[in-house]
Amino acid sequence: MQRARGIGKAPRHVPVLAIAGDSAAGKTTLTSGLTEALGPDRLTSVCVDDYHRYDRAERAGLEFTPLHPKCNYIDIMEQHLQLLALGEPILKPVYDHATGMLLRPVHVRPSEFVVVEGLLPLSTKLARACFDVTVYLDPPEEIRRAWKVARDTKKRGYTVDQVHADLLKREPESAAFIRPQRAYADIVVQFAPIAERGESLAGPLSATVLLRPTIAHPDLSDIVDTDNRQAMHLKMLRDEDGKPVDALHIHAYAPRELTRKVEEAIWSRIDTDDPVPECLGRIEPGKRSEPLAIIQLILLYHLLMATQH
Repeated sequence: MQRARGIGKAPRHVPVLAIAGDSAAGKTTLTSGLTEALGPDRLTSVCVDDYHRYDRAERAGLEFTPLHPKCNYIDIMEQHLQLLALGEPILKPVYDHATGMLLRPVHVRPSEFVVVEGLLPLSTKLARACFDVTVYLDPPEEIRRAWKVARDTKKRGYTVDQVHADLLKREPESAAFIRPQRAYADIVVQFAPIAERGESLAGPLSATVLLRPTIAHPDLSDIVDTDNRQAMHLKMLRDEDGKPVDALHIHAYAPRELTRKVEEAIWSRIDTDDPVPECLGRIEPGKRSEPLAIIQLILLYHLLMATQH
């Protein structure tokens, strides 16, 4: 039988990066920098939280929250992820986080790269099989909760008490469905202050990045040398499962001239004549995170190198 794309035409492979994590873990901030760096004509971003079954008003009467697979069209998400990885278009649902309403679906045709972010992208075996690189954002709960209060009160119309009540209601499902996805990530990222250096939630946060041997990471051995240790250093740790893993520590307190040197060294691993994108590391207008910029560079490396395999 002749297929819609035509006999003899092999499907193209689109490199797909997944970024999973709990609510307000920093997924959208990380994704936005990647999209701006490559441009929307080269990178398509998809949020799988759009696959919610119910709007906010309907969820008020349910016993489960958006973190539960029952609250999401997981089977449709899986189908769409497979299509995107093959370069095929989808008719994606849309959930408006500002109003809590389900809106008209939109036609999405994947470009050269795809980044998928949300609560449950790594929740099933079939979904995980669609990704070339998988990331889990794992901030300490104290930090994530503070981020969620700040975001939901400023951007989504909640009161502080409502956010705290929602966090309490969601906690069992965070433990049951969100945090287990950490085990399936190639890269685990945790932003947190280094207390002994006087860092706090109010200032720039350092980061620890676990680079698991499930994929080939860029060789950082000649970058992480004595001259650059103020910016970052690499050591081997035991992961939660007891297996050894490379842990990259990226310091928020490093001077910009040093982090720029590190960024250029990582960027040189990528076959491109373009300069290091200036948009990397941007948290909000006028506020930059050096660890975020380096993490985004590592993810760009993986996306761009995936086209060569």
